[in-house]
Amino acid sequence: MAKLLTGEQVKAKFRAAGKTVTEWAEENGYTRGAVYRVINGFDKAHYGKAHQIAVALGMKSDEAQAA
Repeated sequence: MAKLLTGEQVKAKFRAAGKTVTEWAEENGYTRGAVYRVINGFDKAHYGKAHQIAVALGMKSDEAQAA
């Protein structure tokens, strides 16, 4: 199982890749605000779109939703 990332690690990964959160959000079909809410911990991402974003970012495992 891959190590899950924190919001700060996701931000660092974007910086290292030269990609903005806005670019990633558009490429993956999410709104910029929704992605920022997940990365910054305002949205706990237990279910729904926020959970999908967290899984796509590597912040949560996909199995978490099945539990």
